[in-house]
Amino acid sequence: MNRDQVKGRAKEIAGKAEKATGKALGKAGVQAKGLIKEAGGKIQKNVGDARERSKERDADRDRE
Repeated sequence: MNRDQVKGRAKEIAGKAEKATGKALGKAGVQAKGLIKEAGGKIQKNVGDARERSKERDADRDRE
């Protein structure tokens, strides 16, 4: 697991919490910020996932 995966998941969770808080309070601005943070976290997590897959493929090639 790399740094982007960890930070991305953390941002995604924080964004979900902020989005839920905004929805509960009826504050569209807070809800929108949470949605943006959640999306950014998903993107960062996906970048980390891609890096991990790349490392695994490189390791597989080295073994051949």
